[in-house]
Amino acid sequence: MDKTPIVIRPASPQDVPSLGRLGVLMVRTHHAFDPRRFIAPAPRTAERYGAFLGEQLAKRSAVVLVAVRRARVIGYAYAGLEGYDYMALRGPAGALYDIVVAPAHRGRGVGRLLLDAALAWLDAQGAPRAVLSTAEQNVPAQRLFARAGFRRTMIEMTREAHGGPAPAARAHPRSAKRSKR
Repeated sequence: MDKTPIVIRPASPQDVPSLGRLGVLMVRTHHAFDPRRFIAPAPRTAERYGAFLGEQLAKRSAVVLVAVRRARVIGYAYAGLEGYDYMALRGPAGALYDIVVAPAHRGRGVGRLLLDAALAWLDAQGAPRAVLSTAEQNVPAQRLFARAGFRRTMIEMTREAHGGPAPAARAHPRSAKRSKR
């Protein structure tokens, strides 16, 4: 196991290509969870997602942080400040939009370092709470967020137009536990 320290720092324009590559990984993962709900990666997704995150670097209401080991970006977090959202019935909050860690570095605390740094930034900005969404099938991320003090507050549900069949449903982790009793 690599014992080289992981450095969490604000992303720079030089990190944009790495951010794009990690963004494609996130898009690909979500698309695999439910291809009808989540967009598929396209030939220019890395470039476009990297450019999008690059634009966020100049915003005072957003932060993009990178996890770096041996001068390589191995993960990132993207968070921002939001005001009242009447569609979500939510007051001002910090929103955690993305946390992505390269597969070879998962399970080693990189996601937690990024999460803690993003939450510290939101706290320093005066965010009264932090909110996030996670894919139903992303159980490891849900465990990470629960250990950091997040609680479930909303459930997104998707229905295809014209009542098309839904993809095969996976049991929710809580219901799976109940069924084992």
